[in-house]
Amino acid sequence: MGLAFGYAVATPTLLGLLQSCKDKAPYAEWVPSFLSKDQGYALAQTVDIILPKTDTPSATEMNVHVFIDSYFDVVMPEDKLAFVKLKMGRFYDKVLADSGKKSLADVEATDIEPVLKTYLTKRTPEQEEAHMEIIDNYMEATMNGGQADIDDDIARFSFANDLRDLAVWAYKSSEFIGEEVLAYAQIPGEYIACGDLNTLTGGKAWSL
Repeated sequence: MGLAFGYAVATPTLLGLLQSCKDKAPYAEWVPSFLSKDQGYALAQTVDIILPKTDTPSATEMNVHVFIDSYFDVVMPEDKLAFVKLKMGRFYDKVLADSGKKSLADVEATDIEPVLKTYLTKRTPEQEEAHMEIIDNYMEATMNGGQADIDDDIARFSFANDLRDLAVWAYKSSEFIGEEVLAYAQIPGEYIACGDLNTLTGGKAWSL
């Protein structure tokens, strides 16, 4: 996933993007920097399906959608963006086709959820390996200036899984989740290599 999205970048850059997202308007009124307004509306709904509001905030309450758009706009290498656009387009084309709607401005979470569920379904290791090989071959061909195409379902699988991973990563990197939800130590202390998580943190993952 890291290779697909290319987000091995310096930590200060990432933290700066998260900080800049704090005071954005609710996503219904949001105008993205990189995505179209309709794409942004669909993306925001999608990340809230992945990370809905429960006893913790939803993805959009943590401005995950804004972060992802900013990440595309500011951080992602140009040679990766075309592939992201292709995958996103094919994923949301499927949402429109299945829902019978003409525009992403009209879609609702109930239109997106069944498509997302389909493409987040666990694949076999053999399927994952085959899909990754196809994606690698596609990326290599396009980066070398050649013509290439990719199967619609593989593009949609790739988009759904990469978006989930990116959304979770952004969510866990936000200040509130890091300090108030995950196990957090402002000044890291004792290192216990093999301690039980329930004993050490009450079952919570450590904030990164």
